[in-house]
Amino acid sequence: MAQFEMIMPKMGESVAEATIIKWLKSEGDSIDADESVLEIATDKVDSEVPAPNGGILIKRMFQEGDVVKVGAVIALLSSDASVAVSAPSPATPAASAQVNTPVAQVVAQAATQVAVQDFSKAERFYSPLVKNIAKQEGISLAELEKIPGSGAEGRVTKQDILAYLPVKGQVAATPVVNEPIQPAVTPAPKAKSEAPAVAVSLSGGDEIIEMDRMRKMIAEHMVMSKHTSPHVTSYVEADVTNLVMWRNKIKSGFEKRENEKITFTPVFIEAVAKAIKDFPMINISVDGTKIIVKKNINIGMATALPSGNLIVPVIKNADQKNLLGLTKSVNDLANRARMNKLVPDEISGGTFTITNVGSFGNVMGTPIINQPQVAILAVGAIKKKPAVIETEQGDAIAIRHMMFLSLSYDHRVVDGSLGGRFVRKVADYLEAFDITTPI
Repeated sequence: MAQFEMIMPKMGESVAEATIIKWLKSEGDSIDADESVLEIATDKVDSEVPAPNGGILIKRMFQEGDVVKVGAVIALLSSDASVAVSAPSPATPAASAQVNTPVAQVVAQAATQVAVQDFSKAERFYSPLVKNIAKQEGISLAELEKIPGSGAEGRVTKQDILAYLPVKGQVAATPVVNEPIQPAVTPAPKAKSEAPAVAVSLSGGDEIIEMDRMRKMIAEHMVMSKHTSPHVTSYVEADVTNLVMWRNKIKSGFEKRENEKITFTPVFIEAVAKAIKDFPMINISVDGTKIIVKKNINIGMATALPSGNLIVPVIKNADQKNLLGLTKSVNDLANRARMNKLVPDEISGGTFTITNVGSFGNVMGTPIINQPQVAILAVGAIKKKPAVIETEQGDAIAIRHMMFLSLSYDHRVVDGSLGGRFVRKVADYLEAFDITTPI
């Protein structure tokens, strides 16, 4: 009997564990190679785990809701269709030992890789390193939840918890003096429990719907961003007539040649990448009082999902791709995002984000910054409008294709001068688009 292990796959450099959301197969089910066996979730993305080989699922090592480390054995499969998963017969102790002994060993090994403390009730994500430090230092989950986090989305970093250790327990034990002792950590927004609950009135016909996991994460991320960054938004209007004419001219031939459509998004990304090179202080993050200038230009594109939620796949090194490369990347990431096929690395590492509110018929928007970035650009719907144009014979009124660009930015580090000039530069690149551009 050939027996093999199914392990928790590596889902990116920054992902060390995942939560099992749902088992798609039961013990005893026959599974084909590459058929999805379970759904998992990280703090970044949900995905399905396929079987590496076909066979029979003889043992599920974890339950739904368990947090499992990358590399841990999550299931045992057998290529022998005659293997039964029910209780073994007393008449065949030897055969039972052959099956159950390795299973028990794997269960014991996998159990050691799951956190002893119940972090399923935590209100925010904690890395395995932070969890291990908390266990070693005797920090309870309730105490851990009160430590302000300086990491992305308000997470507690290694530095945060190490800075907290010297004053652990001192706040409650020390008598009141002129200045209370404070942990040496970065300030963060007040905990949810400190905010007064707002009474919500309900009538007989109202329906109560629990947020799904992704909507909860989006809600927390948006609130955290507004708490973190003072938002300012600048607007410009751009004449993109040349861009519209170019796309109308090439879209049919492009679709026949490449078997996929071309949208305006790759051109928007190209213009943003060029403008970032002109104004690199837009491509930054803030760490306390330090400004981190990003070397790479990684542009995220907000993508609406069929569920109504939002995800932001990232085009890495966007400035190094030509228009065809950007088009291929945009289409691939958008399609796989809607099919829930992205991996965590494809939605991490962004340094700037674009959101297309025009796809919903909106002419402009005031987007919320995707932390830890400091700026996000919203592109509105392209509308035909009468506009004044300059000609050799003088000014004239003509029908032009116009659109609004709106840039929200973190006023801690981006002033109106920089924000305004940046969004104007993006508009300049779009207006100067060459109608003869090949692709």
